[in-house]
Amino acid sequence: MPLRLDALCLSAQDPARLARFWHELLGGGAVRERADGASEFNPATNPGLPLRFRPGAAPKTTQNRQHFDLTSESPEDQKATVARALSLGARHTDVGQLPEEGHRVLADPEGNEFCVIEPGNKFLAGCGRIGALACDGSHAVGVFWSGALDWPLVWDEGEETAIQSPDGGTKFTWGGPPLMPRTAPDRFTPDLVPEAPAAYEPEAARLTSLGARVLTWEAGHTVFSDPDGNEFRLLGGTA
Repeated sequence: MPLRLDALCLSAQDPARLARFWHELLGGGAVRERADGASEFNPATNPGLPLRFRPGAAPKTTQNRQHFDLTSESPEDQKATVARALSLGARHTDVGQLPEEGHRVLADPEGNEFCVIEPGNKFLAGCGRIGALACDGSHAVGVFWSGALDWPLVWDEGEETAIQSPDGGTKFTWGGPPLMPRTAPDRFTPDLVPEAPAAYEPEAARLTSLGARVLTWEAGHTVFSDPDGNEFRLLGGTA
């Protein structure tokens, strides 16, 4: 694999509190507090998707361009997941869903939307509790991330794309146009690392050849944007 997903980051106003919410909902290894103020853990239901909650988010004012789709094994399981999330501080929210739709739309304690999908969804079968990170995005961005992570396209129909690690687990999906207006910084940002330190510069160059753009250099990492303008970081560099 050219690059490894070190963590999927979610910017937060209170990283420790938000990490506790998701940890209690998903289970997994203990929440770790980092020197940079971030909190992180590996979900028990999706160990290949480490979650990192980074400080610095402004109060949320608009709908996120990305959200989690949580899976359900049965109607009772779906109800239990919703009830568990509400007891931990989530709330119901409206993103334009129709009453007859089977999924339930909630927001975590900082307002980040997520869906609890009804049972029987074949596309998310076997993906773990976090079945998908559903993203607003173009066909080009799905192709970019497939190349960046060397994850195959598991869906490529019209403008819709999806990728998944060869090891399975959470799918990353993009719904195609029309795209939501970007009115605030994205809260979800991937952290990537090369397989070896010597590969940092070649991998940075490869990302730009795939369509990424360098935004800035910070201590130990480069901040890029993908073809849709979504930011991500390549960790492990030296000044």
